[in-house]
Amino acid sequence: MAADFGKGKMVTILSIDGGGIRGIIPGTILAFLESKLQELDGPDVRIVDYFDVMAGTSTGALVTSMLSAPNENNRPLYAAKDLTKFYLEHAPKIFPQRNHLLSSVVNLFGKVMGPKYDGKYLRSLINELLGDLTIKQTLTHVVIPTFDIKLLQPVIFNTIEARWKELQNPRLADVCISTSAAPTFFPGHEFQTKDSRGNTRNFDMVDGGVAANNPTLAAITHVTKEISLLRRTMEFMKIKPMETRRMLVLSLGTGAPKNDSKYCVSKSSKWGMLGWVYSNGATPIVDIFSDASSDMVDYHISSIFQSTYCDKHYLRIQDDTLTGDVSSVDIATKDNLQKLVNVGENLLKKPLSRVNLESGKFEPVDEGTNEEALFEFAKMLSEERKLRLSP
Repeated sequence: MAADFGKGKMVTILSIDGGGIRGIIPGTILAFLESKLQELDGPDVRIVDYFDVMAGTSTGALVTSMLSAPNENNRPLYAAKDLTKFYLEHAPKIFPQRNHLLSSVVNLFGKVMGPKYDGKYLRSLINELLGDLTIKQTLTHVVIPTFDIKLLQPVIFNTIEARWKELQNPRLADVCISTSAAPTFFPGHEFQTKDSRGNTRNFDMVDGGVAANNPTLAAITHVTKEISLLRRTMEFMKIKPMETRRMLVLSLGTGAPKNDSKYCVSKSSKWGMLGWVYSNGATPIVDIFSDASSDMVDYHISSIFQSTYCDKHYLRIQDDTLTGDVSSVDIATKDNLQKLVNVGENLLKKPLSRVNLESGKFEPVDEGTNEEALFEFAKMLSEERKLRLSP
């Protein structure tokens, strides 16, 4: 089904935010969605069979890659139900925890002298997981934002460009390491691509979250560019760029502490450079940039879909009520990881919410629970897949 834009009625997009260990939350949501798709279409189907484009930033990129990278049988490396187990097993080694007093001293020193974590386990894990697979080998189109600090501009890696341009076809592992290199948490990542004529391109990368922590808009832009190209070359292409009634978009957040009152002007007014980088175990400047990026994208896309009366074609599932440790991106204790699993499971039972375009907060709408909305979304995905598979 993937990327067969001309045959079906809809273009289908999955997007997953960045958020460190909070990737457990969208992982739980995807496990539920995949189970519903299997109820409809059989036990062998996977998430990748239903989406033309899968976009992810940081931890979202890792999830996207695990669900779209091929194994030896040309099927996804992971089923969605295995994502939580992956986080529970590896997160404590990616984010090793120290005792509170030692952690405070080391963290404060680290903010001045170097990143909080050396990233060695994460790099080793990703390299082992993805090997030498490249972007163009994914089972559907992927879109992964990163940021090149040498050029001071975002680099959006995607399958289409990777198929056309050798220099834009790096190892998927290099892309995932790059988009996960959150400033102050992990060191940046440098790599090089080379084409068949001997040309090279260097990349000096950090976390894509500094540009697009919510990659939904990047994914829609990617689709728009692809459709525009197809319309120039294929007369039967009837879908117009940004035609919302012909798009199905599922955007999954990793949670946010909207009601936690984490920072305030009275305190931040006294911060200098170090205060904005480190305050009471948190990284204010990183939190602010990533949350602002995610919210602005949701606000923009919600405005478009609501103004064209296609609200149900854009499903954003996000919990903006996180507090305490579960709002952290790196407190990977056994207790906190289990709490995040519970957050994801409870989020399924919560009322479906949409962003209020005036207040910016998620507010319940009278359309059932997130679980029910996902099941309806699964039905639309299933119908689209059946249409594409029909003669």
